[in-house]
Amino acid sequence: MNSVIIRSLKEGPSEGMDREPPGALTPPALVARTARRRVGAGRAIQGLAGVVSALALTCVPRVAEAHVKWFAAYNVAETPKSLDWVRDGTFIDLALVAIVLLTVGSLIGNTVLGGTILRSLDRVSTLILRDTELLMRAVYGGFFVVLWTVGGIIMTPELKTSVVAISWFQLVIAACFIWRQTLVFAAAGIVFLYGYAIVHYGLFHLMDYPIFLASASYFALIGLGLDRRGVRPVDVLRWGAAVTLMWASVEKWAYPDWTYPLFVSHAGMAMGFDPVFYMKAAGVVEFSLAFALIGPPLVRRTAAVLLAATFISAVPEFGKIDAIGHSPIIVVFLAIIADNGPGRRFTSLRMPAYYVIAFVITVAAYYLGHAALFSAGAA
Repeated sequence: MNSVIIRSLKEGPSEGMDREPPGALTPPALVARTARRRVGAGRAIQGLAGVVSALALTCVPRVAEAHVKWFAAYNVAETPKSLDWVRDGTFIDLALVAIVLLTVGSLIGNTVLGGTILRSLDRVSTLILRDTELLMRAVYGGFFVVLWTVGGIIMTPELKTSVVAISWFQLVIAACFIWRQTLVFAAAGIVFLYGYAIVHYGLFHLMDYPIFLASASYFALIGLGLDRRGVRPVDVLRWGAAVTLMWASVEKWAYPDWTYPLFVSHAGMAMGFDPVFYMKAAGVVEFSLAFALIGPPLVRRTAAVLLAATFISAVPEFGKIDAIGHSPIIVVFLAIIADNGPGRRFTSLRMPAYYVIAFVITVAAYYLGHAALFSAGAA
């Protein structure tokens, strides 16, 4: 019997055992089929992600389509509306919806779907990521060339000056963006202009534009080579953009009357909504998207996509002033979209608490800062 077993082992399997059962897959075919299924599932997830993104884009009101101070009358010294709007039922409902959406977005970021969306963003923003510094330098250099060409403007359309030297100083700043070694001087020039504007227009007014200080910090960090030592200059941009827009959102609640004339001159701006409701909703959306910029990767990059789309979509309506004036922050949004760094980790379930804390700090700073600065000026 042992000789029979040995002989069969030497001869190998019998003819009948050599044949695969009907319909059976060989190992290579099985691997190929599994791979095809995985690719199909990945494409399905990407398709779903695309649908979700498209729906989100169509649902976002054009909250920042124009800086009201550039197109309408305003008085910064005017007393803001009372804080009764905080207790308004509509406002609370809008804020709760925003908190839920941010929390859900944060949770999705930890799932397969979230990872797929991030990888899709990586693919479409590869060139921006590679050339973020070059893009920032080009846009800011062009921005200051335009200021020099127009003349009589410090940094934004409503910040006027009659000092001719300021225009030539802006041209020098623009030239400093040509070389990496001179970015520090460009950053110093931006800080000087910001301080000059504070002297002539006051600190409260310039709190609309901390994005310029953030950008100056970005260029200084790069010019000093600190970006090659583990420092992430783009994080400074994220926080600067977040603070800028959170502050601007409070203006929509504190001074909604400034914007009402724009609903007459630009009838489609409210998208059919009641202007009072629109201002509440616009403020909540702007604050929420700004807050999202300091959140986890999926939340912040999605928020940057929506904000960039919103600002860019306003250009046809409000023209060259809007395009040029907002170009410094639009390019920041592009940098945030492309940034695939980890950033600060959020615990998803703490998102509501972080949101409320950010809201309280921003509103308190706005109202208390206004009271302190202008009551002191009156005295």
